[in-house]
Amino acid sequence: MQKISNEALGRPSPEEFARMPKLPVTVVLDNIRSLNNVGSFFRTCDAFAAERIVLCGITATPPSKEIHKTALGAENTVPWSYFPTTSEAVERLRNEGYRIGAVEQVEGAVMLDKFRAEPGMKYALVFGNEVFGVAQEVADRCDFGLEIPQAGTKHSLNVSVSAGVVLWQFFSDPLLQAGLNIGK
Repeated sequence: MQKISNEALGRPSPEEFARMPKLPVTVVLDNIRSLNNVGSFFRTCDAFAAERIVLCGITATPPSKEIHKTALGAENTVPWSYFPTTSEAVERLRNEGYRIGAVEQVEGAVMLDKFRAEPGMKYALVFGNEVFGVAQEVADRCDFGLEIPQAGTKHSLNVSVSAGVVLWQFFSDPLLQAGLNIGK
């Protein structure tokens, strides 16, 4: 089995990527402490063509050597914005027509494998602090909770790992991926 070179993968240039259709998903980071986690979010959002990242509170912003270490340049391809508070970001996104979901273990949460996207809907997914999760005041402002089914004893994943799991689920949803150039 021969590995495929980066050149042979046919990846888009940053300019081509900017013009490509995007998944109707915005990722919101609620006070993420680790710059490595922030960088991982950028790289994951690039991989799954999320439309943008909203950085909130203590979450660091580019340019940053530590973010770049894990983003590997995706901080330059995924659009981002910053808000002093996550609540402010959530309200802005709601006004822009997004359905807001907290990726969190909350009462009434939908298990990720049972979630079904609504046609024509845009989603904003809030990922919380590494220790405290999504702040309660932010969870109170969300339209739904989304939980990743787990079987282990910890019942938690690293926040950037959670992003990979959740964004893959959204990316593979036929209603959301229409128009994306997947595997081409």
